[in-house]
Amino acid sequence: MLRIKYLLNLLAATLLLVMVGCASSGPTAPEPEMQEPVETEAMPEVVVEPEPIKPMVSGGKIIVPIDAMDAEAGSQTLQGVFYFDFDQAIVRRDGHAELDQHAAILGANARLSVRLEGHADERGTREYNLALGERRANAVQAYLLSQGASRSQIEVVSYGEEKPAATGHDQASWEKNRRVEIVYR
Repeated sequence: MLRIKYLLNLLAATLLLVMVGCASSGPTAPEPEMQEPVETEAMPEVVVEPEPIKPMVSGGKIIVPIDAMDAEAGSQTLQGVFYFDFDQAIVRRDGHAELDQHAAILGANARLSVRLEGHADERGTREYNLALGERRANAVQAYLLSQGASRSQIEVVSYGEEKPAATGHDQASWEKNRRVEIVYR
């Protein structure tokens, strides 16, 4: 019996030593493996330029920033009315500068579209004036296309004498009615 007591004590002491040896103060991080240094390429410096201020459409007119990179520089509204001589469908030189601006805007902004509204004065038959208004609008369209606008951006409509800008029956009124208006949509 003494021997059993001795073996039990020895077993208890062994268990106690195993338990004390297994006890720890908390988890320890594994030792990091030694890695060879990795060469990295220098990243190029990224320069973020501000996005240019885009033209805006308001009431069928286009509002263009004076300086596309400077919001504080202001803006201008392009009127988009081009006048023609009596019984003519030739774009006058005095309209070329503004038409160039319209063409540049359309060329740079594929989502913009315009309607070219051709008009005539009251002289001539209704049919003749509708055809003349269309020829005038087509002349403006041809000019815009030659300067970089896309055909898909342009719609041509003729009102002939139906929508006069001036209602008088004199030379001054007739001059205001012989026109093409660019209306942005």
